[in-house]
Amino acid sequence: MNDFLDMHMHTIMSGHAYSTLSEMITAGEKKGLRLMGITEHAPAMPGTCHEIYFHNFKVINRHYHNMELMMGSEVNIMDHAGNLDMTETTLAKLDYAIASFHEPCISPGNKKENTTALLHVLENPYIKIIGHPDNGAYPIDFTAIVKSAKKNNVLLELNNSSYGPKSGRIHSRENAAVMLNLCKKYGACVIMDSDAHIHTDVGNHDYIYDLLQQVDFPEELIVNSSINKFKDYLQLK
Repeated sequence: MNDFLDMHMHTIMSGHAYSTLSEMITAGEKKGLRLMGITEHAPAMPGTCHEIYFHNFKVINRHYHNMELMMGSEVNIMDHAGNLDMTETTLAKLDYAIASFHEPCISPGNKKENTTALLHVLENPYIKIIGHPDNGAYPIDFTAIVKSAKKNNVLLELNNSSYGPKSGRIHSRENAAVMLNLCKKYGACVIMDSDAHIHTDVGNHDYIYDLLQQVDFPEELIVNSSINKFKDYLQLK
């Protein structure tokens, strides 16, 4: 399987990660990535950077030999109406944005509440990826979410850190299998991400490969196989 990109990772600016931007970039080059994305946590996450951080990306070099860098954010879903913790002005300055549930920012609701929140988020034109949607702490109606993701051209994430033995997210692997089978049925695309919080984990999708093989998931629905496919997909929203 071709795997050229990793678009969800954090540096020390997120407050609970352990490598610098330079260290992450060097790791991405050594891994052979063609495109990588840094997505610091948005301001509602305890310990992360101020929103002003996201306004000065123009100073960052975006090209490193054979690898390109994008700068985004993992924004927090704050309520069941799908409100986010980043202003539209700042969202517009990002290359792309991931939206995720995180317990420091929103308490888990019931299946209907969580699904309603995500359906609102999927309509947001700035959101390109839904982060770790298979976290069982936030039960959702996967059929409704997959159909909406397909309709709104939003990528559903396979988050490698969710599937490891040390993950604090529950039932992620089982839920991901359900989600992937629905993605096959409805033709919805997914993205593989490491969610790296240290440079040694950049580009690590090993747990995801096992899962994809288990459900016999078609490569054409995985955007990691082509930089242009990912970039074209961003323009569809």
